[in-house]
Amino acid sequence: MTASTAPTAMFLLIDPPRQGWQNMARDQALLDLAEREGLAVLRLYQWNPHCLSFGRHEPALKRYDRARIESQGLDCVRRPTGGRAVWHARELTYSVTAPLAVFGSLPQAYRCIHQIIAEAVRSLGAVPALAAAPAQASRVDAGACFASPAGGEVVIGDHKLVGSAQVRQSDAFLQHGSLLLQDDQRAVQELTLGDPPASLDRPLNQVLGRVVGFDEMAHSIAREFENWTGSLVEWDREARLAEVAGEHGARYRSAEWTWSR
Repeated sequence: MTASTAPTAMFLLIDPPRQGWQNMARDQALLDLAEREGLAVLRLYQWNPHCLSFGRHEPALKRYDRARIESQGLDCVRRPTGGRAVWHARELTYSVTAPLAVFGSLPQAYRCIHQIIAEAVRSLGAVPALAAAPAQASRVDAGACFASPAGGEVVIGDHKLVGSAQVRQSDAFLQHGSLLLQDDQRAVQELTLGDPPASLDRPLNQVLGRVVGFDEMAHSIAREFENWTGSLVEWDREARLAEVAGEHGARYRSAEWTWSR
């Protein structure tokens, strides 16, 4: 496992399920705290209700059927990170926020975090790998997140298990991503305008032939991060996080932000 210097302490925050806008406001707040206060945090969470998330620069108005999404009352949100659309249902979402110096660079962070997650998946009996970099980077309008793997993402054979995205803010960064436990991404294809490319997703239950619940997967990921850092401390700054997240709630709850492009 390659990385720069591991942090002397990283916080672990296992959150209860929340709405899409709340999840993104909290990830944004943790990024702010990484920048302002130098905090490194591993957050593991779910979504309630299930939610469709768009990448920050994704042309959602051109790609997805807004009228159908709204008529079905589906929750949707635009992320602070890049990447493409993801359907968040029976899965585990992780986020890592930290000063960039912890990992050395964004590419190093991307690979290191995925190596840790791959080890967590391996400990459950799967045989994951990190995807090779494609010959040509995918365009932001080239289909949903799980239509193709980016270099360094966690794959099982030719299928994608984890989809992730990053954003840098001054000397800090946020990386978050979806690890599919049971659901595939057919919902994204059904909501896509035109003829979407096939999805390469493969949830973990299909790989292992059994259901891996959120708690089991979260425990495995936390254990591997603790092995890397040497110290994983239970999150104890909820009031501070809620305060900073409140600064971002209006934006992530706004349809103008979600459908800004």
